[in-house]
Amino acid sequence: MQIEQYSGQTLPKIEQHLHEVVQQSSIKIDSSLRDMISYHMGWTGEGAGVKAQGKRIRPLLLLLVAEAVGGDIEKAMPAAAAVEILHNFSLIHDDIEDNSPTRRGRETLWKRHGIPLAINAGDSMFTLAFQALAKLSDHHTPERCLKVYKLFTQTCLSLTKGQHLDISFERSANVQVPDYLEMIQGKTAALLSGSAEIGALLGGATPNEQETYKDLGNFVGLGFQAHDDLLGIWGDADVTGKSTSSDLLARKKTLPVLYGLEQSGRFADMWEEKITEVNAAELALQLKNEGAYDYTKNIASEYTQKAMNALETAMPKGYAGEALSELIHSLVQRSF
Repeated sequence: MQIEQYSGQTLPKIEQHLHEVVQQSSIKIDSSLRDMISYHMGWTGEGAGVKAQGKRIRPLLLLLVAEAVGGDIEKAMPAAAAVEILHNFSLIHDDIEDNSPTRRGRETLWKRHGIPLAINAGDSMFTLAFQALAKLSDHHTPERCLKVYKLFTQTCLSLTKGQHLDISFERSANVQVPDYLEMIQGKTAALLSGSAEIGALLGGATPNEQETYKDLGNFVGLGFQAHDDLLGIWGDADVTGKSTSSDLLARKKTLPVLYGLEQSGRFADMWEEKITEVNAAELALQLKNEGAYDYTKNIASEYTQKAMNALETAMPKGYAGEALSELIHSLVQRSF
């Protein structure tokens, strides 16, 4: 498969660049703070390795798009590092705000070191993301660097808006599916969309091509999150590294939950009761019986098809097109 070959060649380069950003920062980082960042990135500590690092989807997408429009991925590498560091910054804060004790099968940073230190480590990573981005000036014109900077900052704002809505939904009794889609457009799709658009810009794409890849990333993000919602309730905890009861226990209004509530059936009644580890499995089964699983899976498939249509419109160069197609499909075929 093209994506496996591409990942095998490119991921070590991404990882090397990420290490350089953290280790060679011009901002002097205390060694214990650097250790926290290294742990969160999956480089050190118990369970460190490929699984703990994650799939590095966003930098891979950025570099693939840059190559698909005829660019040089080495010249786009600082941006690839920046989007991955930004993503990991957001995960640290998400884990705190969602009270999540584990991620990728390991203790979350706040669970190991406490909330104040974890927040500070996340803030450091936010700064490092911009510092990584600054290295683009070694390869690109000031005008292009400024355009990337504007896209990146807008992506940051969209991320925080999405997380704000997600948290706010927990206290709202009247959340509808369109509200949910607006939320995940910021929380999940924004960074994938921004990665694709930045990759196109750095690769020298035309404005129309940049817009097409932006749409592609947006559709990928929406489909990815819908599929992630399935995994959050019906996935395999050993594969996902996250308990399948955590979303229900946290009363998160994910796409299948919102669908179930709209049916006003037995699930909606059960939702009003106290949710525990004991009855979470029964709640998940009832939700599936009322059609939420199939509905959410269909939504994920619809957005995946829209992403594939955008890819066809973009007419990517070389093998990158096939690799992008495989990457898109892999994101909504993750194991249950």
